Amino acid sequence: MASGIHPLRVVLAGGGHAHLAVLADWAAADLPGTERVLVTRDRFLAYSGMLPGWMAGRFRADELLIDLAPLAEAAGARLVLDDVIGLDAAARQLRLASGETLAFDLLSLATGGIIATSAFVPLGPRVLPVRPVEQFMAGWEAFCAAGPGRTVAVVGGGAGGVELALAAARRGHHVHLVSPAGGFMPGHGARARGHAQAALGRAGVAIHAATARGAPEGLALDDGTVLPVDLAILATGSAPPGWLVQSGLARDPAGFVRTGADLRSTSHPAIFAAGDIAARADRALPRAGVHAVKAGPMLAANLRAALTGQPLRAYQPGSRRLALLATGDGRAIASWGSLGAEGRWLSRVKDRIDRSFIARYTRRL
Repeated sequence: MASGIHPLRVVLAGGGHAHLAVLADWAAADLPGTERVLVTRDRFLAYSGMLPGWMAGRFRADELLIDLAPLAEAAGARLVLDDVIGLDAAARQLRLASGETLAFDLLSLATGGIIATSAFVPLGPRVLPVRPVEQFMAGWEAFCAAGPGRTVAVVGGGAGGVELALAAARRGHHVHLVSPAGGFMPGHGARARGHAQAALGRAGVAIHAATARGAPEGLALDDGTVLPVDLAILATGSAPPGWLVQSGLARDPAGFVRTGADLRSTSHPAIFAAGDIAARADRALPRAGVHAVKAGPMLAANLRAALTGQPLRAYQPGSRRLALLATGDGRAIASWGSLGAEGRWLSRVKDRIDRSFIARYTRRL
């Protein structure tokens, strides 16, 4: 990529997990001839792996928050606290909520996905989407300030929904988990699902195989049941941000940015994407935080390669990935392919992994 007279502007849009590795790469080795910018709505990134533990009361908020300001400074990047609301891929311009237009020569998108809430509008303030995480944390703290014994429904039967339901039960609430029929912990083996169901049973969480929508009287299930709830936590999976529609980027049928194995847009070579906002053209990957974390080093390497004219490499994760789910009671569930296990020792393993990740980005680079 030719530099010309002016430095090339490289923009990281979003403070997502994948961009942590990019910032660390820039801090470790300079990028001569570039101007670097990090645009993110929030200064602090909440590490998703520790969110259920915080929700259950095991961690303080500061134990899972990563301050992006010192990371950006170490990386030689200007930090812009703003929200991306538009992208013109052909013109290479980002539109920000403040009204600013930010031009770029190279762009990486890791803004994450959103939670669709339109079906739950009748519930009003009783709805709490799990994203944006910062708003979720504020909403959960406010809810818990009123004390235990209230009724919480978690909508979404993925591993994340299971962890949130167990965490809510740990805080002394009456909890329902609503999962579509056949949609309980997709992508996990029967053993891990069995351990999860047992953990939910021990915690007194009621499981409903149904889809849900909001109603003034509560959460209406498609089997005719209405659950009166004080709070409905939406963990229904990511949807693409609306501004992608007019971006000009190639997208998959669900609306996510279509990339190659090298994490580069299939339609605009000056744009990369990773995490929940992206969809691989060559293979389907689940939208799990572990993939955003694992893709980070490859994203960093390929951004550097794109700037220096070097070949890009493919991010090819294995077909099986280890997942550790917090059960809220001092145990954890391990899921790896068809294998599954549960125990307190796994909770200690998970804790070490999570704290090591936080330490990597909170100690001085």
